[in-house]
Amino acid sequence: MSALTVYVEGVGLWSPQLADFSALRAALQGQPVAPPPARPAAALLPANERRRAPESVLLATEVASQAVAMSGREAASLACVFASSHGDQPIMDYMCAVLASTPAELSPTRFHNSVHNAPAGYWTIATGCHAPSNAVCAQRASFGAGLLEAAALAVADARPVLLVCSDTAGSGPLAAMTASAAPFGSALVLNAQPGVSTLGRLDLHLCPGSIADAPVVPALPAGWLASSPSATALPLLALLAQGAGRCTLRAAGSLGMDVHLEECA
Repeated sequence: MSALTVYVEGVGLWSPQLADFSALRAALQGQPVAPPPARPAAALLPANERRRAPESVLLATEVASQAVAMSGREAASLACVFASSHGDQPIMDYMCAVLASTPAELSPTRFHNSVHNAPAGYWTIATGCHAPSNAVCAQRASFGAGLLEAAALAVADARPVLLVCSDTAGSGPLAAMTASAAPFGSALVLNAQPGVSTLGRLDLHLCPGSIADAPVVPALPAGWLASSPSATALPLLALLAQGAGRCTLRAAGSLGMDVHLEECA
């Protein structure tokens, strides 16, 4: 297929090592980086919602807020795609344990927060967004699948789109299955046309590939990439921090995506 071209207007990032995209830039330049607080701030959420929201929602909201602020866009106007490999793993572990022992004691609030599109729901309610929203899951290819979905939506509808990809750390028996040792979230604001906030142009080419073909980011500690399924975004985030280059992402089990980033003048 011909290249799918979109323009990046904003970037968000949060992990136990990196508080935002600026911290990633500093790390790539060999500068010391102070770790963020233990939980994402998610300041956009009302205080009551922040207290009740699980970590999965706080993480997604934090990176989405960062990317939208950098883009200068109004959050309420942005179509959005939320991607996650496993959703909220601590809540899923809790639900499995309670259903296996005392199902009548299952918390309605935790059940409400267990659905895969819970972060999208919190985000659209908090921002008053009535634009289209979607939730995507493709195991360890979730970031690539989400990027493909968001880019296609941006080009098809000629509108800016917010992409968010995040995963929490594994909990209980699920941790051994998901190999997600730490939370990681990132977000991009994409547009079909360049603008005043454009950081770079992405040309996306689909190609044969396997999820097992893990991308490598030599300038970052190997453990960061392996820490979370959503950390597969790091090769592209590193390119954005450096300004240009190429990387390969997974878009499905047997589908890869060659990504070429060019800096816009």
